[in-house]
Amino acid sequence: MSNERFSSVAEQVAQVLRDGLRQGRWRGSIPGRIRLAAELGVNHKTVQAALQLLENEGILVSRGAGREREIVGAGQPVPSLLHVKILLYEESDAHNEHVVQLGFRLKERGHHVGYAPKTLSGLNFDVKRVARMVEKEDGDAWVILGGSRPVLEWFALRSVPVFAMFGRRPNRPMAGLGPVKLPAMEDGLRRLVELGHRRIVMLAPEEGRKPTPSAFERRFLEVLESIGIRTGSYNLPDWENDARSFRRCIETLFRHTPPTALFLNLPGLFFATLQHLSGLGLAVPRDVSLVVLDDHPEFQWFDPEVSRIRTDTRRWVPRVVQWVDNVAKGKEDHRPTFTRAEFVPGGTIGPAKA
Repeated sequence: MSNERFSSVAEQVAQVLRDGLRQGRWRGSIPGRIRLAAELGVNHKTVQAALQLLENEGILVSRGAGREREIVGAGQPVPSLLHVKILLYEESDAHNEHVVQLGFRLKERGHHVGYAPKTLSGLNFDVKRVARMVEKEDGDAWVILGGSRPVLEWFALRSVPVFAMFGRRPNRPMAGLGPVKLPAMEDGLRRLVELGHRRIVMLAPEEGRKPTPSAFERRFLEVLESIGIRTGSYNLPDWENDARSFRRCIETLFRHTPPTALFLNLPGLFFATLQHLSGLGLAVPRDVSLVVLDDHPEFQWFDPEVSRIRTDTRRWVPRVVQWVDNVAKGKEDHRPTFTRAEFVPGGTIGPAKA
């Protein structure tokens, strides 16, 4: 029997739509499934499946029910190829689904993609060390994950184009993206207060606290103050970006005035905190509530759900690809992109322990 694979009708329709997008048949947005079905002479359910394929590829982005999909990457050939360097926040980011997909999409479009030999965490966010490393690399464009403000300030002064994925963007024009988490964080904070929590601590990495707390960390303290909770270093403790320092921080916190709720900036801190709390004989959420300020694929395995901030990530990879293509075409692109986030109550929060 032949092993040849035949394309489904939906895949064939998707290819017709791709060709139309490359030819500039539609601009800005693509018509809805009913109109496309009439134009192409196929069932509207088939068109819907084809549109979903293009969404999965990052060519289209849904604007919600009843609205035409936005065209964010029509697959046009780029006039020149770039050597794109990705500077990771930490080693594990190399396996992040968005980073992997980004590398695949850029290579698919003909660009050369590589990782910087060291990560920001590995360089301890030291600008001089970052500079020495970058000067030895041959990147035409750089994508920085979770950069600190001093690091991004240094990149902004260079002539090489840079895109900031998350991190603390400098007070200079710089393309980048990030979720709008402040309202979601405030929702989670107020929910904890409703549950009786008063000793609430945020464990944020150094780059979110130094040289001064970022807008996110400052807002955390401001909300606590606004509801009558006096704040200080207890609520935003100092620790270095390594496992030993984090462990010492947890042990110190629970030695004298144990917090009843912890905000954890990174998913990795959630897993480490679970382990440390277990070693102290503490259970979640019976003894302490946990809220993660980011999402992680592994959270889908938890029952009940992890209390966290969930972000709309659909535009992340298409936006970076769009930026790289613009750079390849010689276009100036310093536009920041912001995406929605929401607080998911989940099952890792509960009433404060008396």
